[in-house]
Amino acid sequence: MQAKPRFLSTVTRAVAAIALGLALALPAGLSAQPLRLAQGAASPAAALESLAIVSGGKRHVFQVEVMRTPEQRARGLMHRRYLPADRGMLFDFGRTEPVAMWMENTYIPLDMLFIRADGTIARIAENTEPLSQRTIPSGEPVLSVLEINGGVSRTLGVKPGDRVEHALFKR
Repeated sequence: MQAKPRFLSTVTRAVAAIALGLALALPAGLSAQPLRLAQGAASPAAALESLAIVSGGKRHVFQVEVMRTPEQRARGLMHRRYLPADRGMLFDFGRTEPVAMWMENTYIPLDMLFIRADGTIARIAENTEPLSQRTIPSGEPVLSVLEINGGVSRTLGVKPGDRVEHALFKR
């Protein structure tokens, strides 16, 4: 008879320890589902900024995360599996120079818009290949690169020479 209570108390203690560990690991009110969805999402410090692409007399507005530091630019959209249709990521290189991008650890096909300091689009790399280590060059010195969901540039009729409006670009 004593073996059963000892076994039950060991199991009860193990379950209690696991529950306590989970409670300490998850902030209050956060379930495992949001944790899975949040994995690879923007850091809380990455505030969204408004950006517009002007093409064919129309303004297409996006909310973008701006990557300003080398660490942010290196991470980019890596490990993310979803990007809302009205979102993007703007890479600020801080000076005008030739740049090259790649898609290593990036699961989402992207359009990359290479942007000059005056806000005009120099080049568009459409539907870049996810998880590729192939470099995608700017083709000329640029200040910035805007990444949006693959195919959006074509759908909106965006082309080289169109303008991107954001505080980063001089008029």
